Formats: sequence, structure tokens, C-alpha cells
Amino acid sequence: MTRVEQHEGVIMTGKLEGKVAFVTGAARGQGRSHALRLAQEGADIIAIDVNKQLPTVPYRGATPEDLAETVRQVEALDRRIVAAEADVRDYGALKAAVDEGVTQLGRLDIVSANAGIFSNAPSDQLSEEAWDEMIDINLKGVWLTAKAAIPHLRVAGGGSIIITSSTAGIKGTPNFVHYVAAKHGVVGVMRTLANELAADGIRVNTVHPTGVETGMILNDNLFELFMPDLPAEQRTREEFAKRMTGLNALPIPWVEPVDISNAVLFLASDEARYITGVQLPVDAGSTQK
Repeated sequence: MTRVEQHEGVIMTGKLEGKVAFVTGAARGQGRSHALRLAQEGADIIAIDVNKQLPTVPYRGATPEDLAETVRQVEALDRRIVAAEADVRDYGALKAAVDEGVTQLGRLDIVSANAGIFSNAPSDQLSEEAWDEMIDINLKGVWLTAKAAIPHLRVAGGGSIIITSSTAGIKGTPNFVHYVAAKHGVVGVMRTLANELAADGIRVNTVHPTGVETGMILNDNLFELFMPDLPAEQRTREEFAKRMTGLNALPIPWVEPVDISNAVLFLASDEARYITGVQLPVDAGSTQK
């Protein structure tokens, strides 16, 4: 039986008791939310982030202090966490982080391949540097994350890999050609791994968020893209929310990180024990418009 307890207003049922989860991009935003939600259900955490500003990313990058705060919040849930600075483009650093986490925590059962960046430009104006950085992080980085983790999942007798894609992994979106390409690409990675790893009891799925209330969308770069008709001082969060609402079927501008985390939790848990090779939208109906 799983344990049921209350912690700071959150009901925890222990769905992941005794399991260990590896979360990339864990310093803040969705990654921190995923780490905390999995920890709330009993998982110990291996967490990484790059912790620096990247050249083509038009919003603030994660910092060592951000990752330290994730560590603090996980430990406040009475869970163990092993955190490291690592770039998902660097297989050696990824493997070292996962190997060290498994050494300290004893096993690996769950992978949340969440790390990713966002930038935008019309296709004919996009720089090669922006294309390369996007594909290397959002696509190649997912493959390298899985490559580093798969041997440990096999030793554990199975597990679950959850890859963060996007509604841009389901449909095309103007001004984001490199992002759309990467997020479509990880669906191909997921489908291939789901077939390759099924015999090992390893399930592989993607989640596809609409806009999520994090710094990735709440920044001056996207405010300018969505409100080019307004002067800078009128590009407010409230006006941005109105315009974002038009993208979704449900009358909301965006979802919260925990909404994606709950989907990750479901796919990581035994409740999804026979679900593999699936694209799960958490998109307020945006892909139906």
C-alpha cells in the first residue's frame, strides 16, 4: 500500500515511494515543478541544469542559486536530491551526473527529459547559431539524456522516460521553425525508444504543453512578438494574457507548471504501466483550434 500524508497543503499518496527520478532543466520553471511533484510522491531526485546564460536565448538563464533553491525545496519534502551543473549537450557531463546520482541514491526509475530553450524569428531571418543551439539542446539533448539513463533503467528492471515536447511538436507555428523542428523531432525519438526499450519494461512518452506560466513565455521578447502594435510601456502581462487566451480552446491564457508536472507524474507512475509511445497534450485544447 502507498502512504498517504499531508505536506504544506499537498496530499501525498506515495505513488513513487522508493523510486529515483532524473530531471533535466531542474533549476526553475517546469523542471523544478517536476522535481517537486515527483518528490511529493516519494521519489528521490537527480537534478541538473546548465546554470548560465546561453547566447541565443532572449530571457534570463538559470543560475546556480536557482538550482540550490530546487535542492532546498526538495529537501524540505524530506526527500534526497543529488544536483549537478551539466549541459544536456555534453554527454560526459550528463553521464557523470546520472552515474553519481545512482551511486548515492541506489537506482534510477524515472527520467524527465525536460531541459529546453526557446527563441523566435521568421524562418528566413533566423540565424544559423540560433538553429544549431536549439536543435542541440532541445533535440540532441533529449537523446543524450536518454542515452545516459537507459543502462540504469535496465538495471532497475524497467522504468519510464517522459520527454517534454510542446504543442509545437504537434502542429506548425510561425516564427519558431527551429523550435517546431526540435519538438517534432523528440516525438520521433520517443516513438523509436518506445519500440527499442519495450522488452526491457521501459516506457517512453511525450507531454505536449501549451504556453506555461514561466519565464520562457513571460518576458519582453514574447511580449514584443505578440503585441507589436503596442508601445513597450503598454505591453503588459494582462494584455499578453488576453492575446494568449485566443490560442487555447479553454478560456485561459496558459497553464501552470504543476499541470504539466501532474501529467509527468501520471506517466511515471504505475497508473500508466501499460502506456508507452503516446503523445499526451496538456494544452487547454489549443491543438484542436
